[in-house]
Amino acid sequence: QVQLEESGGGLVQAGGSLRLSCAASGRTFGGYGMGWFRQAPGKEREFVATIRWSGGSTYYADSVKGRFTISRDNAKNTVYLQLNSLKPEDTAVDYCAAKVFLRAGNRCSTSDCYDYWGQGTQVTVSS
Repeated sequence: QVQLEESGGGLVQAGGSLRLSCAASGRTFGGYGMGWFRQAPGKEREFVATIRWSGGSTYYADSVKGRFTISRDNAKNTVYLQLNSLKPEDTAVDYCAAKVFLRAGNRCSTSDCYDYWGQGTQVTVSS
């Protein structure tokens, strides 16, 4: 019943910034965990960040902490990922994901934790 739609990807020079958006269906997502993952060509899909709709607590992969910021706007049912200080190795398809009823203490940092996925948006960082 949940639909996710990513947008905001594109081509950017190294050191630049992008802001990705994930628009989620439904009125409210109490208890949901929302995550961002990325997948480079020939690589496994890797965890980037997650946020809880309720309270807004966040968790980041070590590789992006300090450069990327996840946030949400409850009124718009939208999750954002602000990507700063981009590097060529950040080039990947970025996916938004939703976990229904994320329980306390679960960081949901693996792909199999999530119930719904968006179609992805391409981020390309040139040198």
